[in-house]
Amino acid sequence: MEQYSPLYRPEQERDACGVGFVADISGTQRHDILEMALECVTNLTHRGALDADAKTGDGAGVLFQTPRAFFAKEAQKLGASVQAEDLAVGMVFLPGHDESAAGKCREALETAAKAQGLGVIGWRVVPVDPSQLGDSAAKSQPRIEQILIERRKGASDEDFERLLLLTRKEAQRQVVTHEIEGFYVVSLSHRTIVYKGLLVAYQLKSFYTDLANPEFVTSLAIFHQRYSTNTFPNWILAQPFRMIAHNGEINTRQGNQNWMRAREPEMHSSVWGDKIDGLKPIIEPNGSDSSDLDNVLEAVTLSGRGPLHSMRMLIPEAWENMPNMSRPWRDFYEYHACITEPWDGPASIAFTDGVVVGAALDRNGLRPARYQVTADGLIVMGSEVGMVELDEARIIKKGRLGPGQIIAVDTEQGKLLTNDDIMDRVVSSAPYGDWVREHLMDLDKYIKQVAIETVHPEENLQQQQVAFGYTREELQYVIKPMAEDAKEPVGSMGDDTALAVFEKRRRLLSYYFKQKFAQVSNPAIDSIREELVMSLDVYMGQRLSLFEETPEHARLLRLRSPLMVNEQLEAIRSMNSGNFPSEVIPCLFPASGGPDGMEPALRAICAAASDAVDNGKSIIILSDRGVDENSAPIPMLLAVGAVHHHLIGTGKRARASIVAETGEARDVHQIALLIGYGASAVNPYLAFATLSTMFFSGAFKDIPDIAQVHSRYESAVDAGVLKIMSKMGISCVSSYQGGQIFEGLGLGQDVIDMAFAGTPSRVG
Repeated sequence: MEQYSPLYRPEQERDACGVGFVADISGTQRHDILEMALECVTNLTHRGALDADAKTGDGAGVLFQTPRAFFAKEAQKLGASVQAEDLAVGMVFLPGHDESAAGKCREALETAAKAQGLGVIGWRVVPVDPSQLGDSAAKSQPRIEQILIERRKGASDEDFERLLLLTRKEAQRQVVTHEIEGFYVVSLSHRTIVYKGLLVAYQLKSFYTDLANPEFVTSLAIFHQRYSTNTFPNWILAQPFRMIAHNGEINTRQGNQNWMRAREPEMHSSVWGDKIDGLKPIIEPNGSDSSDLDNVLEAVTLSGRGPLHSMRMLIPEAWENMPNMSRPWRDFYEYHACITEPWDGPASIAFTDGVVVGAALDRNGLRPARYQVTADGLIVMGSEVGMVELDEARIIKKGRLGPGQIIAVDTEQGKLLTNDDIMDRVVSSAPYGDWVREHLMDLDKYIKQVAIETVHPEENLQQQQVAFGYTREELQYVIKPMAEDAKEPVGSMGDDTALAVFEKRRRLLSYYFKQKFAQVSNPAIDSIREELVMSLDVYMGQRLSLFEETPEHARLLRLRSPLMVNEQLEAIRSMNSGNFPSEVIPCLFPASGGPDGMEPALRAICAAASDAVDNGKSIIILSDRGVDENSAPIPMLLAVGAVHHHLIGTGKRARASIVAETGEARDVHQIALLIGYGASAVNPYLAFATLSTMFFSGAFKDIPDIAQVHSRYESAVDAGVLKIMSKMGISCVSSYQGGQIFEGLGLGQDVIDMAFAGTPSRVG
């Protein structure tokens, strides 16, 4: 029996992707930088997985600076004389068993490049050794070729990169129209190149014989050994991608995808001009969470922000509850929270644009990222120490990234940048504090400055409760305990209630949805112990272009929680003529028409919301007040989902926020559903009215003040929403909003298509 150290238990080993980078801080290009990166990733082989053939891995690769001198010689072999700095190289996967399809793909890429004014020099077959592959990898191996492209005359380095991105996007669109599978542009840049595949790390160098060529010199290299947890392994999804390599999962992916699609119609940029439509869709279909982030980071970086600024914007550290954070840092994060929600999840990310190379951790810091710096200016960062042998006597600095921290090397300036260096650099790029203080409005502060009349009391409370499906059990065992204890009531483990689809008695629409939870390698977040990284901050109003920065980007309304009390809703109604004009849309349908009257009413609500946005309204209040014998309520979840998707479909979603004023929602699950399907805030007016009636009837003997009853209920809802978010490993409600992290159970496809598009409903 093998003996281990006393404290070591092999059955407790937990592996995830291996990721990191090697760089020469001075920017000197050397072949041994690439050699060290290959050694590092080979020593991280245990962080991947193997197929049954014991030779097919989940994927491995390296991303490094394009060896321009080598490819200038290759261009000469193709009959072209081109300056090395004017040369771009595209690494391309082509259909492996169909020469006709491969020819169409080559033609599409060449046509797209010429349309951007770029010169096509020719193609190079990448030398590979297929004998190194496992059976599974060999069967799916693509043709691997490189296209050589010449810079358009007068184009700057940044312009050249933008033209190459537009070229790649257009080629992909053309290939899709031909319905060809197996085409993928691994990288297309004049700065960087990617060699990757469905390999085990140790196979990289022997499969790609180029990597042993001493002419392949670079001052930086990112490496990655993949362990596929949430997507099936294939050649395309191997990492690195074009800018990043990622260890972990982006738990907010679904919400990020939805909001990126919603933002696309509003995107404009002085950098891209009338070519901006060529970037769409920003997120390429059929990717992974890592490739989605890579797509967005690439687009944001090439729009003028640079990689360090873009990373701090997309993956901010936890700032909302940090008491000792400096004012300029806080202003920077708050301003960018007005532009985009965080991409959040357990993440250790290595990134580069070919000049700057760095690494960043998510706000929880749930993935390892350690680094060592030597006296001769070498830095090695990765998931583990000991990936490459370094002389301990030469190591002058060791460290690890903490939660939300970032480190980078600027090879152009020859500088190692610490977290503080990077933050000081990005926060000084614009007067973010002035913009936030001038334009961002805090709703609670506004309420203190103006007199808000108390909303009307509920008439016929019991009839309203019956209309919205309240039960005595809910009043006694759900709503009352929330107000007494300021937390959700504790019940027995499991739910033995019949599924809503099998119930003879009709149940609320919310019962047809089940919450998802993270099922891969995410550690669960404890939303109580880790309250510093959790955030319920909500931003409402019109969102401006992701690719620009103006003072008006901060012109939003901030709430400290998505649960909206009556006074807050009245305050929003009262500011109708200012920067946040609102429109109330009734969510009722004629009771006389029976169930058949609901769908036409729902379509009318969607049309009314669209018209309101066209008329400049930036807050849409969907309200089911006014239920009586003639008017029945449309389920608020159905109304919110339908309006949300209708506005996305018409390209108007980013121009307005949705508020749900509803008598239906009262427990945490129902409120979380409304947020998850697009509502920025929820006002459960009937729940508040119910609590008031219970208080005045003496139900809360130990609570002397009605305001305290409401406050405890609010605390229970807030804590419950945080708990639901944490089950998915999500820290910020802005990333949870619109994320649709639910499954339907017993919902027909027509309902899904209209209001919950993208939600799985396996039982229709």
